[in-house]
Amino acid sequence: MKTNRRTFLQSCSAYGAGAFLRAETAAAVTGSPRKFHASISIEALKNDSGLAEIIRKAGVTDVWLACFFQGQWHHSLSEVEEWKGRLESNGFAVHNITIPFGHPSFSETVPDYMPGVAANRWKPGIRPDGRKHFGVALHDPMTQENVEAVRKIKTTHPGIIFLDDDFRLAPGPGDIGGCFCDEHKQRFLARHSFSEKDWEALLNAIREREASPLLDAWVEDLCDDLTACFRAQQAAAAPEAELGIMVMYLGSEKAGIRLSDYQDAPFRVGELMFNDRSFAPVKGKTNELFSSLFHRRFVTPERAFSETTAWPPDELSAENMAAKLAISTLSDVRNTMFMSGNTPFPRTHWEVLAKAMERNRGLHERIAGAVPRGPLKHYWGKASRYVGDDNPFSLFLALGIPFEVVSEIPQDGWTFLSDFDAREANGDRARAGSTLVHRPLPNLKITGGEAVEEDLKALFAWRKKILPALSGTPYVEEEEPVVCAWFPEKGAVALWNLSESAKDLSVRFGKEKHPARLAPLGVDVLTGLG
Repeated sequence: MKTNRRTFLQSCSAYGAGAFLRAETAAAVTGSPRKFHASISIEALKNDSGLAEIIRKAGVTDVWLACFFQGQWHHSLSEVEEWKGRLESNGFAVHNITIPFGHPSFSETVPDYMPGVAANRWKPGIRPDGRKHFGVALHDPMTQENVEAVRKIKTTHPGIIFLDDDFRLAPGPGDIGGCFCDEHKQRFLARHSFSEKDWEALLNAIREREASPLLDAWVEDLCDDLTACFRAQQAAAAPEAELGIMVMYLGSEKAGIRLSDYQDAPFRVGELMFNDRSFAPVKGKTNELFSSLFHRRFVTPERAFSETTAWPPDELSAENMAAKLAISTLSDVRNTMFMSGNTPFPRTHWEVLAKAMERNRGLHERIAGAVPRGPLKHYWGKASRYVGDDNPFSLFLALGIPFEVVSEIPQDGWTFLSDFDAREANGDRARAGSTLVHRPLPNLKITGGEAVEEDLKALFAWRKKILPALSGTPYVEEEEPVVCAWFPEKGAVALWNLSESAKDLSVRFGKEKHPARLAPLGVDVLTGLG
């Protein structure tokens, strides 16, 4: 980071739209829709007796404890009750997180970080190439053991129990999931009356990432299995507690997550940029925002939670973690969840986070409930969700031009496609409606589409061509990497500076010109447009 903590704090004060609120807790902020949560291990609370008070003063209202990992009890229910009572006496609401399956791995033996899997003798998953992996494969008796755990945990009255994001059936983002062991193979073939030849065709479709009816059937079965596991635990939690799902970065059907099945559940939108190295590039930031916007298609803002994670705990700077709060503000995710596993991130982070939390809370109040509109279309289609490699064309979000999220290719504007959605695009649809923008790919030419390299230089050159058509849309005049979200019903735009230096900008809206000064990585909301 070029910006140190002192400079960042000073710039927050210098470039803020108003004075920060002087409240010790979020409860003192009247009318704000934004809440801040922290997943803190009991070990961390034991090791740092002042940690709870620090996060309370920063504005955290809810604490999440975890006691059941990978089939093993790491803390007794009596210990959970004890810490719940302590935290509640300090003004917190207390909830619970479980790790139902485990973290993925690619080793022939159970890794040290998943001792529960070995203790339970849970079966490994098998990848399409025959490699073993532990932690995200579903075999008996995993569902029943998790159901029994949920029944016990709900006696502590947690309100909500979240299943950690390793509640999925793919080892990582981009993987086409499922266990390819003989047991799952034979069940799949029998269920659909498929043959050994069909199995080989399925494996080839997965290797080539080629959409096919066979692959569709595999993915739908995968989703059926994971949803059934969730429903069993959900029934066990009711009526005393709700069950929520933490979805991985761009998590979707190919990971067994049929997102429409979870629309009524508390839902943690997926993120991936957990350290400075991954979050620092502009595309790291736009990818993260892209994932949050995609998942918000399936959950109301009040039920949406972020996955604001640092991993390893000290490798995401306080400044970058603070910058991540803008993602939830822009995508109207009402609940920010800070977490870092069993080890908390450095105490000193909270000095920076407290001010960023206050700022985003105030800004969020101005645009909550409004839907972003604009000529650039955010689209993540079936091909991306079933066979894609989770590499969205996301840099268009940095062009300073408003965007909107669509579930189908619309009849107007410019729709940005991943390589896999571009490959599946229909030329007639391109001629009839939105201009389809995609990366240059061999042997791909979409009628009426445009091939543009996904880099800022090429995209800003492309932007020059479309600016004359934007007279009815606000946009940032300067060629700087800035997210510009437009909320016409509020007469407002939200700006997020993706640079590590301050920027003086101008928002052009017809004959109007609105100045803005953004701190490094800063966010602001301009009102009175139109």
